[in-house]
Amino acid sequence: MPVRLRKFIGTILIIVLVLVYALVANTVAVATLGNVPWWGHLLYFLLTGLLWVLPAMLLIKWMAGPRQQ
Repeated sequence: MPVRLRKFIGTILIIVLVLVYALVANTVAVATLGNVPWWGHLLYFLLTGLLWVLPAMLLIKWMAGPRQQ
């Protein structure tokens, strides 16, 4: 697959990933964090705010293509 097409597909997938992840993370927060103290909210949003980076890193690695030797 050409690198240009790979980057285009990866960009679309990252946008979809971020949108879906944000919706799911906020839906879970609204459903479960109603009676949790402020520090629980802080920990949850800190964790979920950083957790999306892992799948995004895999997508970016895939977008770069195979290693050149």
